[in-house]
Amino acid sequence: MDKNEALKKLHEKWLRECICELRKTATQGVPGDGSAYSPIFFIGEAPGKSEDLEGRPFIGAAGKFLAEMLESIGMKREDIYITNIVKYRPPNNRDPFPDEISACKEWLMEELALIKPKLIIFLGRHSMNHFFPLEKISAVHGKLLIRTWPGLGRQHFLPLYHPAAALYNGGMRDTLKKDFKKIPQILQKIG
Repeated sequence: MDKNEALKKLHEKWLRECICELRKTATQGVPGDGSAYSPIFFIGEAPGKSEDLEGRPFIGAAGKFLAEMLESIGMKREDIYITNIVKYRPPNNRDPFPDEISACKEWLMEELALIKPKLIIFLGRHSMNHFFPLEKISAVHGKLLIRTWPGLGRQHFLPLYHPAAALYNGGMRDTLKKDFKKIPQILQKIG
């Protein structure tokens, strides 16, 4: 079976079976989006209002900024894969609770196992803290982290500030753009 077809089936399964409590308040689930063959796997926090309505991740203002940054390194949205640690919108865009993250964990891990990316990029502290609970994004943004993860083996991770946070903070925006420019060199370095 083609990886894109397998990914579609994976999402259909989890849209039926996910036990996340956020299902009760969200319009719909928001599965990951993009190429199942992508070497880059972006992980954000949770769907926002636009994503909840459309059923696709990162299509609001933060998604437009992400598309700009991808363009700046010669990539398009179709070249990458993007998802969130939580697949349903939290009410009023609040931070997801640990039990909500836990309820969506297997879905995320199956996405990662199917795609087998070279580089996993965290967009914000929530996705980073899922894998690196003791790290502070302010200390490790833009730095390559390497860790062996159960079921995934040795992985390369790059924490970045979330595009939504950078939209409202000029200094953070410049930092995110600078960190983003490291992606091609990191991909080259890890082969």
